[in-house]
Amino acid sequence: MAIFKRQRWLSAENVGSQPANIHLLKSPYTRVTESDKPEATSENDNNASFELAKAAAQVIEDNNGRDICILDMRHLTPIFDFFVIGTGGSRRQLHAMSEEIDDKLEKDLGDRRMGREGYDESRWILLDYGTVVCHLFDEETREYFQLEQLWADAKKIDLTGILRNPGE
Repeated sequence: MAIFKRQRWLSAENVGSQPANIHLLKSPYTRVTESDKPEATSENDNNASFELAKAAAQVIEDNNGRDICILDMRHLTPIFDFFVIGTGGSRRQLHAMSEEIDDKLEKDLGDRRMGREGYDESRWILLDYGTVVCHLFDEETREYFQLEQLWADAKKIDLTGILRNPGE
């Protein structure tokens, strides 16, 4: 069985002198077979992904988002490491959360968004940062899709010490 793993776009600056990486400039997807999957990502990769997820969750809280959770997806899929899920009460609030997550992750942590879906409709905004995917829902859409139930095998991260008011 083949799996397509999402790769970061490489630029001329970070390709360096390694011609083996040039093929990654052509597509954001690389074919990965079961035998190619790494046993575990490095501790630094895990820390960087987790820092992105924590920062996104904090931005959601700072913008009065509710029902915030981080799901650890590393043992379920090779495509991404964490889901960050939050709920907003209005289109304006969802847009503010989305834009501020972009600002925080790009300016403070040096990570750029790879994709965004649902911004115009503003019922479910998906922000793709490669290893971290943020899902921002309005109340009705979150209740309908119930991502936490769909991904029930994912470990839910304890947000005590990460958020000021975890569980709200």
